[in-house]
Amino acid sequence: MDTLYELHRQAVLAHPSSQPFWEAAGQGRLLLPRCDACGRRHWYPRAFCPLCQVGPVQWVPASGRARVHACTSLLRDPARAVMAFVELEEGPLMLTHLVGRNLTDWRIGAPLQVSFRALGTGLHLPVFEAAAQAPAAQREPGSSA
Repeated sequence: MDTLYELHRQAVLAHPSSQPFWEAAGQGRLLLPRCDACGRRHWYPRAFCPLCQVGPVQWVPASGRARVHACTSLLRDPARAVMAFVELEEGPLMLTHLVGRNLTDWRIGAPLQVSFRALGTGLHLPVFEAAAQAPAAQREPGSSA
C-alpha cells in the first residue's frame, strides 16, 4: 500500500513540467524555472510564476553554488541524513540533502556546490556538499577565507 508521501513523490517525479529538470540532473546540470514576465528564478517547478503570479516559465541553467540557510538531521539516521534549506546563488531556497559531513560539522552560511546522486529509479537527485576552497593565490585580496 502506498503512503501519501509515496503517492506525492511519484506525482512530482512523473509530472511533465519537471521533465527538463530531471533530464538535466541526469547530465549533472542544475536547472531552475525562470519567469518570462519578471525574470526571477524560483523553486519548485510551477506552470506560473509564484512571485508575480504571471507566466509562462522556462528552465534555465543555475550555477550550482549555494549557502546553507538551515539544516537538521533526520531522526531515522541522524549521523548520515542531513536535510537542509540551501539558498541558491540565484536566490531561491531549495530543500535538499547535505552530504559529506555530519550535522554538527555544518554551519549556517557555509558555501556549497551541487552534486548528483543516482536513485534506484534512474533519476539523479541534486544534493549539496561543501564547496572546495580556492587556492590561496586565487583568493580575492584581503579575504580571510
